[in-house]
Amino acid sequence: MRMTTEIPTSITTPDRVETRIGTLEFFDGFPTAETAQRTFDNLDFLRGVEAFLNGCPAASLVAMRQGMREIGAVNGTIGITETLMDSRSLFLTANTESIYTGTWLDLKDGPIVVESPPNTLGIVNDFWFRYVADLGNAGPDKGQGGKYLFVGPGYQGDIPEGYFVYRSPTYGNFLIWRGFLVQGDPQPGIENFRKHARIYPLARTDNPPIQKWVNMSGKAFNSIHANDFSFYEELNEVVQEEPADSLDPEMLGLFAAIGIKKGQPFAPDARMKEILTEAAAVGNATARSLVFPGRDKSVYQYDSGYWKTAFVGGSHEFLANGVRLLDARTSFFYYATMVTPAMAMSIPGAGSQYSLVTVDAAGKPLDGSKNYRLRYPPNVPAKDFWSVVIYDNQTRSLLQTDQQYPSISSQRGVQANPDGSYDIYFGPAAPKGKESNWIQTVPGKGFSVILRFYGPLQPWFDQTWRPGDIEPVE
Repeated sequence: MRMTTEIPTSITTPDRVETRIGTLEFFDGFPTAETAQRTFDNLDFLRGVEAFLNGCPAASLVAMRQGMREIGAVNGTIGITETLMDSRSLFLTANTESIYTGTWLDLKDGPIVVESPPNTLGIVNDFWFRYVADLGNAGPDKGQGGKYLFVGPGYQGDIPEGYFVYRSPTYGNFLIWRGFLVQGDPQPGIENFRKHARIYPLARTDNPPIQKWVNMSGKAFNSIHANDFSFYEELNEVVQEEPADSLDPEMLGLFAAIGIKKGQPFAPDARMKEILTEAAAVGNATARSLVFPGRDKSVYQYDSGYWKTAFVGGSHEFLANGVRLLDARTSFFYYATMVTPAMAMSIPGAGSQYSLVTVDAAGKPLDGSKNYRLRYPPNVPAKDFWSVVIYDNQTRSLLQTDQQYPSISSQRGVQANPDGSYDIYFGPAAPKGKESNWIQTVPGKGFSVILRFYGPLQPWFDQTWRPGDIEPVE
């Protein structure tokens, strides 16, 4: 033709293209009906997977709220682990050394007052699992105790003086405190909570209700999100309950693309439900792959071995140079809970530090049918105390064995070697004479290990002290 010019092949589409989703066919760039349907199915599947990976934080808190409802730790009632957290409860990577205390805060009916006890660590996260506030030692009361006021979206009433005030972008919020043992005894910490902790509506300030408590220890309840189609139903709860401006439009657009839209029922047809069922399976497999084998080398704390940090880049928002670390965020929320700047800070002698491992010294998955040893060199860098806790790979909760607490703690009779080092053993049966330093495992089950250092000292931060790898032993 008279107006014909040379067209770059890079901007054209061949009549037939072989891809991972099959053969795609076109008539001069126009997709056939079969090709269009194939790509639509793939687009819905991709968005379903992305919704799983990005929706983990919210779905996790839906499950957490349901767990708190099961035991009655809602509507102002505070749950407390009077005999610490044990493995009966399904709770993402809880420890066995803290006095956990917490409840669900619902701000729909107005602001809520929280009286925080002295010498505790408290965190409030919103319903999208974002940081709202620190209370206690890392909060503005600096561990002296204080009154906090939590205000929900759209509240226009007066804010009285005398409170540390925090506005949450969501109505639903999760509050959890950690209290401390005194020479291995939880009772002083429990009494501290019962004496000082109070939660009540601002409207009841002049006549606060009697504080109600429920013991969470030893309770069998689930607080972990689903890994099947019902994951999307959990995610839908948050979208329906919270204001549309509580999350950015881009993410809400992703959820809307698979049928999760505020003000509308989530009712996928048979085709979409089949796609989302598969998307959940692939999303779950992807999250597990990010946690357990992983592929991001920056998570490793040392130039050898497999110990990993919890907060890649040192940010509780999973940011590095203004870029969101999407895989790191998914990995964290699939495996753990609660975010605060305090957990990502490096302050010698204060707070706590963590290290995770999912494989042995040879890079093989930890196997409950085998025996292993972890060696701590002398002079463990923990001013307060340290612990080693193991978790079930399936539930990411405390491993359920014959032991009430699947852990070793410097506060619970662990025996040092003559040179001041420690050997910690993992296996189905205790090595003879090493019972105090042994954590039981279950044949046929995998497990992971978290190290905790409370009051971490400088040798931890400058890596002049480091734990050994987990070595198989005969």
